[in-house]
This record gives sequence, structure tokens and C-alpha cells, in this order.
Amino acid sequence: MDFALGPIITWGVPLVLIVFLVLIYNKLVAYRNRFKNAFSQIDVQLQRRHDLIPNLVETAKTYLKHESETLENVISARNQAVSAKKAASADPADGGLMGKLSQAEGMLSGALGRLFAVSEAYPDLKADGTMRDLMESLESTENKVAFSRQAYNDSVMNFQTYKESFPNNIVANFANFKDAAMFEIENPEAKIAPKVKF
Repeated sequence: MDFALGPIITWGVPLVLIVFLVLIYNKLVAYRNRFKNAFSQIDVQLQRRHDLIPNLVETAKTYLKHESETLENVISARNQAVSAKKAASADPADGGLMGKLSQAEGMLSGALGRLFAVSEAYPDLKADGTMRDLMESLESTENKVAFSRQAYNDSVMNFQTYKESFPNNIVANFANFKDAAMFEIENPEAKIAPKVKF
């Protein structure tokens, strides 16, 4: 019995190719959703960090009357970080927004570092229970941000590796998948969580 292979080849090869391309596309979507989900974990921790800072500044104000510039710098840096976080949250795949967020968080960490350095000269401030609790909460949050940032960066690396591999890169370019950006704090001082000593 003779089977005509022509129709099978005519329809089978394009069908296999289409299924293959759909599988690549779906995996790209899954990797993109993973890094966006990982960013949402950073977003939660950064929000917690940003919410602690006004209370920290308000408590410190009582003791640091002559350090108003330091306190104003912390609030200004916090406001810039909140704005950058809001923009990055809207599109974590935008490398430019992630760069602005990294820079803003670096500036905030630098301003907090200066506040902590100044507070060392005020024993009454160091002894204040509210201040101590806020600083411990902030240090805990900094650690959570670092862990969340690592998970996000791992997800971005997996997405980028899959996206740039052949033939996935053809599908990614055709479907207009953008490069994802790592979340790296640009301020070298900010890479180290602030040390709280009492």
C-alpha cells in the first residue's frame, strides 16, 4: 500500500515549526512574568523601607536640631526613591526606569548612612527606644531588599539568557521582547546594609 508523503510533509513541517515557535514564545512570556513577579517582592520591601524613613527622621528631629540639612537630605532622597519606585513598578522591564531606581536608592542609602554617622554623636538619640526600634526595622528591611534584589537579578539573568539564545532570539526580536535590566545599587556605600550600633 502506497502512502503519499507529499501532503504529510507539506502540512506536517510547517505545523511542527509553528508549534516550536509558539513554545518558545510561551517560555519567553513565562520568564518575563517571573522577573516581573520577583520585582514585586522588591517593591514591597522598598515600600516598607520608604514608610519607615519619615518616622525615623521625625524621631531624630528632636535630638538633631542642628543637623536639619542632613534630615532634609534624607527626606529629599526618600521622595526621589519613592518616585523612581513608582515608575519602575509600572514597567520593570524598562532598563532606563530600573537604572533611575537604582540611582535613587543609592542616593537614599548614602543619605541614611550620613544620618546614622551623625546620630553616633548624640548619645540621647542612640538611647531612644523608638529610634532603636526604627533602626532595627530598617536594618531588617535592608536585608530583605538585598535578598529580593538577588532573586530578581537571577530571574532577569534567566530571561536574558533564554531570550538571547538561538533560535529564541529570532522569536524574541520578532515579538518585540525588550531586554530586562538588573537592579544594582550604583552607590558603592549603598551595597552594604547600614550598620546600626547601640
